[in-house]
Amino acid sequence: MAELFTRPAAHDPSAPPLQVDGISLSYDGVTALRDISFNLPAGARVAVVGPNGAGKSTLFKILVGVLKPTRGEVRIYGASPGGHVCIAYVPQRSQVDWAFPVSVADVVMMGRIRTLGLFRWPTLGDWRRVDEALHRVGMLELRQRQIGELSGGQQQRVFLAQALAQGAELVLLDEPLSGLDVPSQEAIFSILDDLRTSGVTTLVATHDLNLAAERFDQILLLNRRLVALGPPASVFTRPLLLEAYGGHMHLVPEGEGVMVLTDSCCDGEEADHE
Repeated sequence: MAELFTRPAAHDPSAPPLQVDGISLSYDGVTALRDISFNLPAGARVAVVGPNGAGKSTLFKILVGVLKPTRGEVRIYGASPGGHVCIAYVPQRSQVDWAFPVSVADVVMMGRIRTLGLFRWPTLGDWRRVDEALHRVGMLELRQRQIGELSGGQQQRVFLAQALAQGAELVLLDEPLSGLDVPSQEAIFSILDDLRTSGVTTLVATHDLNLAAERFDQILLLNRRLVALGPPASVFTRPLLLEAYGGHMHLVPEGEGVMVLTDSCCDGEEADHE
């Protein structure tokens, strides 16, 4: 919890929202990520895809400062991620204690903690920011509801409201669409569209490759190293997909392109060690 109250990192608006330079992570003789470098501009919407164990969750935890890379560095608007108020991280739902007795409004207020500091109580202005964020994601009427009583889609919208209240300009979402029905997914994408118009950069880890191809501007294809980064048409090619997924990928030709049918190794969520 001490990291929540460190002095916020400096923000250089002329620097890229996200700059990753040669990060690698190894532990217990296992290479989790190897020599990954990329930059993202403001407003980019990127789907992070790859097989189970590819390092998607590990990458997110390094970007947000939860894990320290063995080599390389991450810069968020010119500063290291630790203590940076510009970045928000929404973990997989399986990593959240939904039994913790906290209201929707209190969850969103947690996004204001680094701005508030340790010895300051929320002001009316802070609560106004919370209500504005909840209204923006369509959850204001449920502000007093316990977070554990909500559906999966509603819970994801609350955490997006937390990012909005925080004023985040870089948002990482780890499998936010997993287990959601189509209307709930559309509600999430509506919020992501709103974030993009505000210049917020988003990275979304997903196993649904068809959805990634249809709804994202950029694809980051990962398998412990960066296989490819670019528009869906240039990344979702047979050679690159086979390089990342090997025999686990089922592809059928569609004209001169490739249509992804299923990723048979990715039926569940990321392994806990990621």
